[in-house]
Amino acid sequence: MAEKPAEERTEQATAKRRRDARREGDVPRSREVSSVALLLSGLMTLSWGGAFFYQQLTQILRHYLGHAAGIRVNADNLRHIALMALEQFALVMAPLFLVLAAVAVLANFLQVGPVWSGKALQPNFGKINPAEGIKRLFSPQSLAELAKSLLKITIVGAIAYFTVAGELDRLLPLLDQTPYQILAFLGDVCGRLFWRVCLVLAALAVLDFLFQKWQWERDHRMTKQEVKEEYKQTEGDPKVKARIRSIQRDMARKRMMAAVPEADVVITNPTHLAVALQYESGKMEAPVVTAKGAGLIAERIREIAREHDVPIVEDRPLARNLYKSVEVGRPIPEALYQAVAEVLAYVYRLRRMKAAGGGR
Repeated sequence: MAEKPAEERTEQATAKRRRDARREGDVPRSREVSSVALLLSGLMTLSWGGAFFYQQLTQILRHYLGHAAGIRVNADNLRHIALMALEQFALVMAPLFLVLAAVAVLANFLQVGPVWSGKALQPNFGKINPAEGIKRLFSPQSLAELAKSLLKITIVGAIAYFTVAGELDRLLPLLDQTPYQILAFLGDVCGRLFWRVCLVLAALAVLDFLFQKWQWERDHRMTKQEVKEEYKQTEGDPKVKARIRSIQRDMARKRMMAAVPEADVVITNPTHLAVALQYESGKMEAPVVTAKGAGLIAERIREIAREHDVPIVEDRPLARNLYKSVEVGRPIPEALYQAVAEVLAYVYRLRRMKAAGGGR
């Protein structure tokens, strides 16, 4: 027997699927954005604070070189000297390290927002499986990363070539210049080269982020059946909910029908609509609709009213207004006070006449 073909994933990921993926740390994120942000921030920090770093590091170097003759290095104090030099270097470079750390956090936060997931820290022994490693090595994602790397190398190489090629006429005069002038020239060329490379890599990072977002959306598409199953899990089975609503309607209808014998009057349309009213002087501010219905329900209300000697009054406009504007259990609006009062007065006169006739 032929197998049924797999259903295509044509539906966008639902809000629940997105929340579950985010909870597991599965979010669209581009490493290129973080790398370029770190590169640019580091370059800008060195550009603006280069003089400070140069001055401080030069002082440290001069200190150690100037006191080299008086510093006795042996097995006992070598560790202390190394730690002291490292501490001085760290203090000087601390602003750069702090900027890089802040930019790294900010770059990821701007891409995905706050995400707290420990799944990435859990051990996954499948990652050390050689077979799985070979599959990942030749997976479409790995090939895409390889293509991006080759593209970046090509672009950076091209930028470096054209930048240096434009400075060839300035290379020969360097033979007659001082070391300081040579270093200034190299710094100028390298600075322009770095800025050009960073700007191009920034453009590539934006494209890569858009690509990662598109790929994430594609990988998390759902089949129609998956959407239905998820809806059942979150909202409940539509058939069960429909059955529950049907039972609730039946129970409400039974309670409504049980209130008809206590009504003072039933106003009809005369056959399509029926509205039962009850009013207790001193307890109610206004008459209350205790039951209403159309069609078969209206017919049943009239039957119960006749069985319990509840007066039935035909008033088409009033019946329509009450049916449309008043819910069961709610008092009538002030606009209908006069019309309902006339009906109730008529009903009370009938009761008094009936009571008087029964007394005679």
